[in-house]
Amino acid sequence: MKKKGLLIVISGPSGAGKGTVCKEWLKRNPEAVLSVSATTRKPRPMEVDGVNYFFISREEFEKMIEDNEFLEYAEVYGNYYGTPRRFVQEKLMEGKDVILEIDIQGALQVKERFDDGVFIFIIPPTMEELKRRIVKRGTEDPDVILQRFTSAFEEINFIKRYNYVVVNDQVEEAVRKIDAIVLAEKCRVDRNNYLIMYLKGEI
Repeated sequence: MKKKGLLIVISGPSGAGKGTVCKEWLKRNPEAVLSVSATTRKPRPMEVDGVNYFFISREEFEKMIEDNEFLEYAEVYGNYYGTPRRFVQEKLMEGKDVILEIDIQGALQVKERFDDGVFIFIIPPTMEELKRRIVKRGTEDPDVILQRFTSAFEEINFIKRYNYVVVNDQVEEAVRKIDAIVLAEKCRVDRNNYLIMYLKGEI
């Protein structure tokens, strides 16, 4: 029997480096799948439907909301963005691990609708390092830098809603820890009922 994959939800405050960690983890785990979001915005040049996003109409998106077809969704600057439940479930049933990099509010929506996921919170080693990373992004307006830093500081309060925390000091070490978390989750008894049934001769 093919074992069901894991939904791995990665989030954390702005500047924690979660995007870099996810990209490196996917490089080292090519059998895993990056979750593809749906959006009502128009595709940009070089973007491919079904690869970068599922590009759909506003009417289609709102119908999917009514039918509870999203693990999470939000409206940003007049366009909808969301994680289609069907795409994730199909990949999981194929035995593939699905990684979802998302903001904290979206992650908490996913947890309400799919509590079987593995929720990992990425944090920087220090708040000073977090501020340095935000400044390094090239934003010159001090007010914007202060706003991002303040928001990031507040977002850390949500850490207790997650299963695991990973400090992103060195990307390689952070990726190694995520690998360890995924391995441990796959060895949990409640994720191996099929193995128990096989050993007992029930299947």
